[in-house]
Amino acid sequence: MKLKLISLVASSLLFAGAAAHAEVTVKDAWVRATVAQQKATGAFMVLQADADSKLLSASSTITPVVEVHEMAMDNNVMKMREVKSVKLPAGKPVELKPGGLHIMLMDLKSQVKAGDVVPLTLTVEDKAGKRETIQIQAEVRALNTPTAPAAGHDSHSGH
Repeated sequence: MKLKLISLVASSLLFAGAAAHAEVTVKDAWVRATVAQQKATGAFMVLQADADSKLLSASSTITPVVEVHEMAMDNNVMKMREVKSVKLPAGKPVELKPGGLHIMLMDLKSQVKAGDVVPLTLTVEDKAGKRETIQIQAEVRALNTPTAPAAGHDSHSGH
């Protein structure tokens, strides 16, 4: 009886701990290939959180300058600017895509070629202010890659 009770309490505590943070799933992460001498490119993906959260930042080992950006019309001119965060409403996919919200990799030291893999670390924060990092490996795709997600890519999730 005592063993069952201890097991029940332990599993309840484990479940409570797991429920205390939001899980964010990353799907179809990719980076656009560059041409020689190009110093910047974009990273794109679909993020989905199981609880209200926000993407705060991103980083990569291939460059020290990584920012979360948005493209938006301003007086009939398309402008790109850094954003402080991206809201991740519970249960709703948020697409980071060309022409919209995306991650910029800047000050590149070398060309990023199709077939390469770019490591990215995303920092997310839940409503309670708890921050977590998610490690992903983004496939580099050719410059002319369509913006629609390709089927069959693995999902990654972080805690």
